[in-house]
Amino acid sequence: MTARSLMIAGTTSDAGKSVVTTGLCRLLARRGVKVAPFKAQNMSNNSMVVTGPEGEGAEIGRAQWIQAVAAGAVPETAMNPVLLKPGGDRRSHVVVRGRPAGTLDSREYADGRRALAEAAFAAYDELAAGFDVVVCEGAGSPTEINLRDGDYVNMGLARHASMPVVVVGDIDRGGVYAALHGTVALLSPADQALVCGFVLNKFRGDESLLAPANEAIERVTGRPVLGVVPWSPHVWLDSEDGLDLAGRRAASADPLRVVVVRLPRISNFTDVDALGLEPGVDVTFASDPRRVAEADLVVVPGTRATLADLAWMRGRGLDAAVVAHARAGRPVLGICGGFQILGKTISDPDGVEGPAGARAEGLGLLDVTTTFGADKVLRLSTGTALGEEASGYEIHHGRVTRGDDEEFLGGARRTNVLGTMWHGTLESDGLRRSLLAEVATAVGRAWEPGTVSFADARTARLDLLADLLDAHVDVDALLALIHGGAPVDLPRVPPAGIG
Repeated sequence: MTARSLMIAGTTSDAGKSVVTTGLCRLLARRGVKVAPFKAQNMSNNSMVVTGPEGEGAEIGRAQWIQAVAAGAVPETAMNPVLLKPGGDRRSHVVVRGRPAGTLDSREYADGRRALAEAAFAAYDELAAGFDVVVCEGAGSPTEINLRDGDYVNMGLARHASMPVVVVGDIDRGGVYAALHGTVALLSPADQALVCGFVLNKFRGDESLLAPANEAIERVTGRPVLGVVPWSPHVWLDSEDGLDLAGRRAASADPLRVVVVRLPRISNFTDVDALGLEPGVDVTFASDPRRVAEADLVVVPGTRATLADLAWMRGRGLDAAVVAHARAGRPVLGICGGFQILGKTISDPDGVEGPAGARAEGLGLLDVTTTFGADKVLRLSTGTALGEEASGYEIHHGRVTRGDDEEFLGGARRTNVLGTMWHGTLESDGLRRSLLAEVATAVGRAWEPGTVSFADARTARLDLLADLLDAHVDVDALLALIHGGAPVDLPRVPPAGIG
């Protein structure tokens, strides 16, 4: 197979694989390269709807969607052929080529990977035949030695395509050089032969101070540091998972306070990213009822396990806090599963989320009932609300029946309580600002809307990533690896054989 691909692996989860992959896709696209992103398997409850091969709605990881946007490519299911959506601590819902494909228990994973690997390799081969370059993002660490047999996400994929690998390490965490060395040393000789170099991410300070360490890691591994990407407060991607729910703090001394309930199985929390773009708006995630009481707007976000997260809210007193907030005339917004929680009842007759026949009373703030169905709804939606045009996407098993409440973006509204089945609507600039203006009026606060388009802000962030890589990474060396493959004389690093 022609070596025109590159894997961006990492020493750990959240080391910067997604950031480097996205930035490289953008950089290559700006140079006129027809480039596609690829991640064989993503484990995330943040996903996006795309158009499937038969024209139907299909689902891929949010990170691969934004990477496709960065690449100027049409997002497609081949870019993330396997998506695992955690439904609990030990069980995940499986999505293959954009469509539901059952569930997988952690104990079944080792034996259940063969079919997933076949789907992933076929998808990669499809992209490789249609694009000039495929930039592949690994998952977790390539040195998961307990999972190496049957791996198709990291070194298994690299071996399938004879693909050179660059390992990213987060220097902001400390211990990065030990992590880089260990990542290579614990791989088998055949895997080591594809690991070609390193990139350090999130560096703060004078890069010249790293020279002795960079020289040392090259001396002991035979692999160079190909770049040091500086930390930037402006690097903000559509998040992939729940590792960073820090929120967005406003510069204003007296901002509108948006509190997002931090559900244990929160999904598509990127829905609130756009709120943080507005001046004078403070967005935080919280699991303490006292924080809800302090909010101007409470958001109950999407969840992969609506009934379980509703029970969790009740166990912490968050249900009562949200109800008290609404009854005080202060706004509440529910999105997808969060909207369903605001309704009267939630029923799961077929056991889509848990035991068959499960049923619970919702918070009773909206006149809606929800019944889960086995078939998942996946579609892109457009409409009008608050006098503004809006667009979004739907990913849900819940079928909602609305009573006497006003319709609102596929959901319902009763005075200050709003619920929608659509994710992504707050990226619509007019709708977002109209909503916040209503919030400000409801709580008796002055608020001035911003003027920046969310789409323009996303484009600027993608260009910033490309600029950072262009300035701080040896892009010519990466291109040489993409087109020429791994050097044949890379040394083995002891112990070289555990992986």
